[in-house]
Amino acid sequence: MNKPPRRLPGTVAMPATAAAGKVRLIGGRWRGTRLTVPAVDGLRPTSDRVRETLFNWLMPMLPGARVLDVFAGSGALGMEALSRGAASAVLVERDAGLANALRELAARLPGGEAATVVQGDALSWLAGQAGAGFDLAFLDPPFAAGLWDKALPLVVATLGPDAWLYVEAPHDAAPQLPPDWRLHREGRTREVRFALYKRS
Repeated sequence: MNKPPRRLPGTVAMPATAAAGKVRLIGGRWRGTRLTVPAVDGLRPTSDRVRETLFNWLMPMLPGARVLDVFAGSGALGMEALSRGAASAVLVERDAGLANALRELAARLPGGEAATVVQGDALSWLAGQAGAGFDLAFLDPPFAAGLWDKALPLVVATLGPDAWLYVEAPHDAAPQLPPDWRLHREGRTREVRFALYKRS
């Protein structure tokens, strides 16, 4: 008789029919914590290498920051930010299974109450958040949905005057930011262009 797989500490429970892989937090107080990645259409967690580069860029501003992670998916970006010193993070995810897994993870981690998980459509939620004053937002929607043009102005409206914005997109779909945003750093892999912007 086959035994069910043993869950390791820090692993997020996901429906067995959806299990497709794992990512881990790579720095900070929760380093090594694993997040299970189910086979959900459009779910494409940011790779360890890209996250390491991104959070090296963000290191000076991250402590105490208020963070927004829309299209949170596995939660790797928002939870990594909290692990590395952000004061709070709102993670918005439409898929109920993913959102429940993020709540379970936050409840299990010491200090996890700093994470607020919103289960719902990101565009609808963002429409009611103008002026929220977040310090940093991660924008990495499902590529096939083509949501950058709709999501970008809504995300920008939630950010404070000295905020930072991370955008991940295919090479041929890099969104145009408003003129008061300047490119701080960017990088590329075979699949994506990833860029960090600063409001000037």
